[in-house]
Amino acid sequence: DEDILSIGVDSNQNHLHPGKVLTSMMKRVDNAVYEAFSDGADMETGFSVMGLANGGVGYALDDNNAPLVSDEMKAMVDAAAAKIASGELKVHDYMSDDSCPALSF
Repeated sequence: DEDILSIGVDSNQNHLHPGKVLTSMMKRVDNAVYEAFSDGADMETGFSVMGLANGGVGYALDDNNAPLVSDEMKAMVDAAAAKIASGELKVHDYMSDDSCPALSF
């Protein structure tokens, strides 16, 4: 209502307010479940982290937000995602030391 865009989290929420949700960060639980079922009895138990490189996270682009995202924006996001997936661009792992290096309190 305030002409402010939102970003959905965990699943595609673009449809909730079409044209008002810039994108949604998606946890690709579907890919994690598929991988677990595909591994079958050979599945390794324990803690598993899925990220960009193995399809664990992504962003949503559909008819509800496509007019908000230019081809240039999509290309830049996809290029950054490829660099993160390859390890060329490092993203701090908050779980490693419970801190955010970009913030100081």
